[in-house]
Amino acid sequence: MAVERTLVIVKPDAFEKGATGKIIDRFLEEGLKLKALKMFKFTKEQAEGFYYVHKERPFFGELVEFMTSGPVVAMVLEGENAIKRVREIIGPTDSEEARKVAPNSLRALFGTDKGKNAVHASDSPESAQYEICYIFSKLEQF
Repeated sequence: MAVERTLVIVKPDAFEKGATGKIIDRFLEEGLKLKALKMFKFTKEQAEGFYYVHKERPFFGELVEFMTSGPVVAMVLEGENAIKRVREIIGPTDSEEARKVAPNSLRALFGTDKGKNAVHASDSPESAQYEICYIFSKLEQF
């Protein structure tokens, strides 16, 4: 198995609910290692750059507006098959679906719907590399 790094963002809805600590704890309890952590607020331009892959999708503007609506907490997690494991921990994109098929997932526990789903996580090694470098400098990673 490969040791990987992935990016996770606690979105504004989960931050507002005070769920950040519980979300971080869950990843640590699952054996993932925290390699970088920061809190910030996306500007419109930063959110558009981060989510550039969705630029042509109809929900892009709504996504950017949501991600700039409040503080977020970004983290780099490391572990064996971290990308796949984190995706399993967070659950399906739609929080309502997550409550049906993965009731203990982070999106089931802290998300509201498909848009306000509490957590972002990289979905591939390529996106993890891009996203980690977009949010964190080499000096901020351990």
